[in-house]
This record gives sequence, C-alpha cells and structure tokens, in this order.
Amino acid sequence: MGIFTRLTDIINSNLNALLDSAEDPEKLIRLMIQEMEDTLVEVRATAAKTIADKKELGRKMTRLQEAGAEWQRKAELALAKGREDLAKAALVKRAKLAETARLLADELGLLEGELGRHDEDVGRLQAKLNEAKAKQKAIVARREMIGTRQTVRRQLYSGRIEDALSRMAMVEKKLDEAEGEVEAYDLGRRKTLSEEIADLEAEAAIEEELEALKARVKSGAAATQG
Repeated sequence: MGIFTRLTDIINSNLNALLDSAEDPEKLIRLMIQEMEDTLVEVRATAAKTIADKKELGRKMTRLQEAGAEWQRKAELALAKGREDLAKAALVKRAKLAETARLLADELGLLEGELGRHDEDVGRLQAKLNEAKAKQKAIVARREMIGTRQTVRRQLYSGRIEDALSRMAMVEKKLDEAEGEVEAYDLGRRKTLSEEIADLEAEAAIEEELEALKARVKSGAAATQG
C-alpha cells in the first residue's frame, strides 16, 4: 500500500510531520521518494500523451482548413461558370468543415489547459521530491553522526585510556628505578666507555617505548574529543 493515495496528497503532504510520527523515518523517507518518483513517471507519461493528442489535433485542423479553402475555390469556380447550385453545395461543404474545425479548436483548448496543469503538477511534484531527498540526506548524516558518537563513547568508557595511562605510569616508574640503579651504581666510581654507551642505549630504548606509549594515549584522547 502506498503512503499517498493521489498526487494532491504528495503535493500537500507535510514531510516533517510524517517523519516525526514514524517509527523508522529512514525507511519511510525511502518509500516516500520511491512513490514520488513513480508518480512523477506517471504524470510525465500522461503529459506526453496529451502533447501527442495536441499535435494530432493540430494536424487535423490544418487538413480541415486546407479542405475548406479547396471547397471555397470550387464554389467560386462553379459560380463563375453559372452553376449557382454547385456553388451553394460547395459552400455547404465548406461550412461543415468549418464547424468541425471549430469543435477541434475547442478540444485543442481543453488539451492546452490540461497540459498546463500537468506542467504545474510536475513542477510541484519535483519540488516535493527534492525536499524529500534533502531530508533523506539529513537523516542519513544524522544516523552516521550518532554512530560515530556511540563509537567514541564506547572507547571513552571501555577503560582503554585508563589502562594506557596506568601502563605509562608503570613505565615511568620503571624508568625512574632504572635511573636510580644507574646513579647508585655510579656512586664512587667512574664508568667505562662501554658502560656509558650501554647505559645510553638502554635509556634510549626506554624513552622510545615511553614516547610510543604517549603517542598512543594522545591519539586516543584526540579521537574522544573529536
């Protein structure tokens, strides 16, 4: 079953009210757009038929006018030859053709009016369709934003950041202890060149680990703030 029962329902619909009362706005807007697009195809098909009918009527009127002009010529010829009876008959034929042309002109006027209404309907329907598509984009963007916020919240309250901070504190503590051991070991004696280089390498490895951990913590905090 369609959401709308006729074209005027689409044109006069309040999309905001329909979406606000829907359990699944995203699904509803998809159905709305589909129905609007189907209706637009139908309206344009009807308009195309009206245009074809209008062109056919125009051709018929042209033929009637040409035929009327021919009977006028024959009436003048008959009268010139002294055949008033034939001239009168020819004028009767022309009058009948003129009456038929008048009826077709009336019909053509109706078709032009109908075509004008089709043009208005297509314009209003297209505007409503554009509105629906804009709302669909807004709904999708909102859903994606909510999904991103949910992901951030899950990361924020999952304990990962606290765990990382705790591990960083432990590393810093180990670094302090290592530095203390080095300093205590060095009391009262001078280190050899090899020992000093080894100490630098050990210190560099620990500092590299610390910097890497800090970078991961900073990255996680930035994602949470975003």
